[in-house]
Amino acid sequence: MSDADTGGFSRANLEHIPSTSTEPAHVRFHGSISNELPPNRPHIQRTGYTAWRNLDRPATIFGKRLWDIDPYTYLALRIKSDGRKYFVNVQTESIVPTDLHQHRLYAKKAGEWETVLIKWNEFVRTNHGAVVEPQTELLRQKVRTVGIGLIDRVPGPFDLGISSVWATNGLSDEELARDGSMKRDGSYRRAKEPEVAEADVPENALR
Repeated sequence: MSDADTGGFSRANLEHIPSTSTEPAHVRFHGSISNELPPNRPHIQRTGYTAWRNLDRPATIFGKRLWDIDPYTYLALRIKSDGRKYFVNVQTESIVPTDLHQHRLYAKKAGEWETVLIKWNEFVRTNHGAVVEPQTELLRQKVRTVGIGLIDRVPGPFDLGISSVWATNGLSDEELARDGSMKRDGSYRRAKEPEVAEADVPENALR
C-alpha cells in the first residue's frame, strides 16, 4: 500500500526475485515516494509514505493463527538496503487493533546483503505514527503481522531487498561467517536508542 490509496502519487511494488548465482531469492520492495498532494481532495494533507505487511495466516477450526515468539530474543531480517529510513512494524492481537510496535531498520552496509537483529523488547508502541503512553511491551504470544514501512517523506526512488525474516536467539555459525565482523548477538547492528516514526498518516497507512 501507499498514499496512492488516498489519491497520492507515491508508487510501490512488492515482487519476488528468484535466486541467482550472486543473490538469494528475495522480495524486492521498490518504487518512488512523492509528496505531491492529490488535487480536489483538500482533506488529504499528508502524502509520501508506503508500507507492506504479511497477510493474516489462514484460520483453523480453533480460530486465528498467530505467532508465539516468546522463546526468542530477537527479530532477524536478512536485507539489502538503499540506506533510506525504513521502519519495522509488528502488529499483535491487542485490544487496540490500530496499535503498532515499531523500530527503525538500521542497515550498516547499503547496497550489500546483511543480517539485522532487533530485540523484541526494544520495539515502541505507536498508533497512527505517534508514540503511545503508557508504553506496553508487545504481546509476544500473539504476533499477527510483520511488515516494513517507509514514511520519511523524502521524494525519490527506494529499493529494499528482504530475503528472510525470522525470530531467533542469536546468529548461527553460518550466519556469523556470512556477515563478517558481526557478533553472535548482532550487537553492532543495533540502535543505541529505539527510534520510532513520527508522521501524521491515515489510519490504514501502516496496516
